[in-house]
Amino acid sequence: MSRIEDKFKELKEKNQPGLVLYLTAGDPNLETTEKLIFCLEQAGADIIELGVPFSDPMADGPTIQLASQRALKNYFTLEDVFALVERVRQRSQIPILLFSYYNPIFKFGEERAVSLAQETGVDGMLVVDLPPEESGSLRELCKSYGLNLVHLIAPTTPPQRIKLISELSSGFIYYVSVTGVTGARSELPKDIIEHLAMVKRYTHLPVAVGFGISRPEQAKKLAEVADAIVIGSALVKIIEEFSGSDELFKRTSEFVQSIKLALRSS
Repeated sequence: MSRIEDKFKELKEKNQPGLVLYLTAGDPNLETTEKLIFCLEQAGADIIELGVPFSDPMADGPTIQLASQRALKNYFTLEDVFALVERVRQRSQIPILLFSYYNPIFKFGEERAVSLAQETGVDGMLVVDLPPEESGSLRELCKSYGLNLVHLIAPTTPPQRIKLISELSSGFIYYVSVTGVTGARSELPKDIIEHLAMVKRYTHLPVAVGFGISRPEQAKKLAEVADAIVIGSALVKIIEEFSGSDELFKRTSEFVQSIKLALRSS
């Protein structure tokens, strides 16, 4: 099993929901991203989603779009992102999921990307704009190299397609809580618990829910049904606000701890 699968097994045995945290690699720079991974793990993260910055992040809202723009100003390659993970692996075994658009992987070369990911310690990939039906070659490569390939399910996904995505995914299913792009929201859809429960009926995989979650009470409510909560924009906003400040790691840690505490009390 991968580190991701091991983590979900561990969480299930403890009857605890997981906390998945998203970072844009290179925002504000790769050195800080590396330090933030250790900070997040210490504060309670169960899985790290490491975002590959992209010039046209169509699934992302303004917060992560700006993070990508900031990161792209610091010229680095996908190989540098893998090197970052390799350095992290010298001190940590936290599961790391590479969150990317397809273009950077296609340009780098699918097999080269997957083999280097496995070699440096990446545990899986989520390619946000690659439909499951078109992911065959990447899926086979991930399977061959022992990586998970995670796919997305939306509120509008019908049951038959949920079954298909479940069959083609590994590690877990990422349930998108809202239609639209990423970004913190003051309120989540009123029928989200019902939708999550429906998804759980059609898949054998753990279900993590993301997009829009920014507050402890939201995380606590969703943890009643979901196996894990994914938080991205709210965390990236803190990194933007306190970048270059001595407060960055303290504020980041406090935010993560508040979410983790809510999940433990769910």
